[in-house]
Amino acid sequence: MCSKIHFISTSTIKIPPQPESTARINLTPWDLELLFLEYSQKGLLFLKPSPRQQTNSLIHHLKASFERTLHFFPPLVGRLATARSDDGVATCFFVDCNHTDGGALFVHATVKDTNFTVADVLKSSTNYVPEIVRSFFPLTGVRNYDGVSQPLTAVQVTELVDGLFVGFSINHLLVDGTSFWHLFNSWAEVSRGEILIGNPISKLPFLNRDLITLDLIGSNNIYISHKLLNFDKNPLPQLPSQQQLRDRVFHFTKENITKLKARANQEMAAESNGKIISSLQAAIAHIWRSIIRCRFATNLGSKETTTFEIPMGARQRLKPPLPEEYFGNTVFPGTVTLETGKMLRNGLGWTAWQINRMVGSSGGPDKGKPVGVRTGRANSFNGRITVSGGLEEGSLEIEACLFAETLSVLAGDVEFMEFVTS
Repeated sequence: MCSKIHFISTSTIKIPPQPESTARINLTPWDLELLFLEYSQKGLLFLKPSPRQQTNSLIHHLKASFERTLHFFPPLVGRLATARSDDGVATCFFVDCNHTDGGALFVHATVKDTNFTVADVLKSSTNYVPEIVRSFFPLTGVRNYDGVSQPLTAVQVTELVDGLFVGFSINHLLVDGTSFWHLFNSWAEVSRGEILIGNPISKLPFLNRDLITLDLIGSNNIYISHKLLNFDKNPLPQLPSQQQLRDRVFHFTKENITKLKARANQEMAAESNGKIISSLQAAIAHIWRSIIRCRFATNLGSKETTTFEIPMGARQRLKPPLPEEYFGNTVFPGTVTLETGKMLRNGLGWTAWQINRMVGSSGGPDKGKPVGVRTGRANSFNGRITVSGGLEEGSLEIEACLFAETLSVLAGDVEFMEFVTS
């Protein structure tokens, strides 16, 4: 797979040392829950502003603007550091923003196939994500605890004939989804020339995480027993082979999303007491029910359970709430568990209503808009669903990571595909 990619340059971006107040970032329980996971990977696909634009000047501009952006996000150029407890039986992890080996990785690459285009990534004919896209991300396979020796942030800009793919790999101890989009939108703001040199970005990150640890455990430092860090005795779980999993993107137009929302609310009108099932909840319910239907076929009487887990932001749920600009992880899992047979018998509205009872609808970023968003192979598992806004306002793209046979059945499921646009 990597043989299809030509790496042009790799460089490390550093920023000036930080003052003592921001040199060390202590990690919270929410952060440390992710210690053994892989780096987060998110990629954005862009058309070149002009087909004839000199790519080298564009790459230089992206690198320079990213470096300027990193000045406002010092943890991203640090390293994970450790300190032992006084009795020597536990270790504390924190981010050292002034680590001597620090710096963010910036990679410039190109696809060897000189005919590979944006349309090939989007794959309008099949909607399967091409295998080569996995090569558009740096630091694949690196886990968060590896941040003691690996960059905490890496960006790979891969040239296509008519576009660029910007692949991010970021240590998950540093960011959740909200913080990632905060970083990306800030980079877009700088790149567009909206921030004059020497001026701050419009939304400065709130970097102090101590208020969370102080509130939850009464201390700034969290120590993890070495028994839990013994990887030989506590091996990581074996996940399905990457070859067994495929990624496919399903497109939902604004019109079809509106139809799904209307159907769900109509079915639950008598029980909802005026509460509205959102477009997102209706879309999630539709794909969840469809996947289960394709897995279990006619087994409508099954009492097996299926669980859908949705990351829930906690910034505004805490008392007092955290600043919107808080830079870190404030996510907890919101779960809905249903009997598969009951879900399939009761219809779209009932499933959407169960989601509605647990979580409200969520919005997405509205700046630096790409023509496509794709997820890297990190943390891939059977049943991962990624939702992003489509090019048309009000439309959605749902990227499903499933076993190949399930995806094949899903693509042929008339009830599901009724609302999907190729």
